[in-house]
Amino acid sequence: MLFRWDWLRPVLTAPVVPTLGPVHPHALTVDLFEATLVAAATERHFLPYDKDRRWSTEKQEAVLLDDVVHHPDHTLIPTLLTRGRGAVKVFAYGHRGDVLDQAAELAAKIGTVHGAASARIVRPMGPETPHPRGVRIQLQDFTARRCSASVGPVRRLDNWPAQIRGTFTTFAQTMAADGFAFLDRQMKAKGCGPVLAAVLEGRVVGAIGPMEIRPDPTGVAQLMPQYFAVHPDARGRGMGRYLWRAAMHWGQIHGAAYQLLQTEVGGASDHLCRTEGLITLGFLHARTVCQAPVRHR
Repeated sequence: MLFRWDWLRPVLTAPVVPTLGPVHPHALTVDLFEATLVAAATERHFLPYDKDRRWSTEKQEAVLLDDVVHHPDHTLIPTLLTRGRGAVKVFAYGHRGDVLDQAAELAAKIGTVHGAASARIVRPMGPETPHPRGVRIQLQDFTARRCSASVGPVRRLDNWPAQIRGTFTTFAQTMAADGFAFLDRQMKAKGCGPVLAAVLEGRVVGAIGPMEIRPDPTGVAQLMPQYFAVHPDARGRGMGRYLWRAAMHWGQIHGAAYQLLQTEVGGASDHLCRTEGLITLGFLHARTVCQAPVRHR
């Protein structure tokens, strides 16, 4: 199946590609959408620029080729996540009033067929969306202005003394909900890009990382998404901003052209990024849909 760009492009209100997530507007092409179909046809195949390939040797989410709906005024692209009990998502692109109803019906149907534990619809929305909900997609353009070095108690974790480095696992376990327990295991098992850590009173109280730069679909250097958190005991002291500025300085001096971020609308990270001058590219709103009882596979 080939996408028609004259059908798809007018309904792409935000630069979001199924299985890949947000992409830079310069990379938003019909070829990129079609690449996800090729990857789906090759079992658990990673595209070279897929951010998830940092953590696994097999892709866990694929487009369901036979269930794609592609019409002049709307496109529905379903995906299946095979990890755990499975999850279906239907990406709904289109301006017509019933596009969400159609997406919900498709998600429920596919979820039942595949025995998925959950079925959701995902609606990309433009930056002009009034009263947005869900996730904001933000762009940090390193070519636009200089990112100054952080002046706070932040440095690479491996540059702190051993006694302080030893407190990172405790921090990571406390911040497991923010992904740091997973990151700690990855660091110990196979290593990854450096992690920047903020320290107070001899212990790690905040971190951002891993710091890694990889080419995007067009070959432009992109600073990859990081895990980012501050311990509850250390909040309100500017640690988040220190970490953020240190990370952006690192990305710029190491040659990244940009970074894409996803922040919960109205959350602390969302507020931080907006005050730091990032550009809003759009929003993602997801909701779970009702489906028939899950059958055993």
